[in-house]
Amino acid sequence: MEHVLSNASVKPPCEHGVSARRLSSVSSMRVLVVEDEVDLAHAVATGLRREGYAVDVANDGDAALEKLGYTEYDVVCLDLTLPKVDGTEVCRRIRSGATASTGARILMLTARDAVADRVKGLDEGADDYLVKPFAFAELTARVRTLLRRDAGRTGAVLHVGDLTLDTARLVASRGDRELDLTAKEFALLRYFMSRAGEVLSTEDLLEHVWDEFTDPFTNTVRVTVGTLRRKLSVADEPPLIETLIGSGYRLRDGPDQ
Repeated sequence: MEHVLSNASVKPPCEHGVSARRLSSVSSMRVLVVEDEVDLAHAVATGLRREGYAVDVANDGDAALEKLGYTEYDVVCLDLTLPKVDGTEVCRRIRSGATASTGARILMLTARDAVADRVKGLDEGADDYLVKPFAFAELTARVRTLLRRDAGRTGAVLHVGDLTLDTARLVASRGDRELDLTAKEFALLRYFMSRAGEVLSTEDLLEHVWDEFTDPFTNTVRVTVGTLRRKLSVADEPPLIETLIGSGYRLRDGPDQ
């Protein structure tokens, strides 16, 4: 039975190891959920994290603007009616360039279903509009659709050497070999592929692939990069991810790098 989100908690399927083919929305690195109903915000965030996203939560407009001020989000799920600063104003500030997330896709979440309310939100810069209560499957589908609109940053297919990541068909492979990845490994691979050849520090990976609750002193980045590296290169396949001592990690984008 499909879960419908209102004030009730959602419990999407929890799978610890899933193949890339079964991941439904891992084309984004960072999502901000702005919702004053704490239970609903928690339910949405939990569901999105299980889909492979790094998710932060804000329960009012001021908190949202604070997070938006220093973090670049790919998607903002934004309630229209918020305490302190309402969703319309938050949307307006994002689009005016007053935050670090000027290019974020904005999905308005609201109980208001009047045409005038929807038009107002879209006129202020929202990309899409979802009326409460809504099905979690519809929320994730709309997020995927929003991300695919940005071909420059989130194109449906990424290619680096013999690596392919197809976010439309939900498949990651090396050559003819499909990769069996967890949600976090898939998200990490996409971030590496979108910046192939660049040296990415541990702090950079924490910022874009993990959420704000991750302990910055944890070894989770090292461990996850290690498991991803082993899955990318088996048997006699050349290694693709290299460690640069004191600097970070790099996905090789050519045989001579």
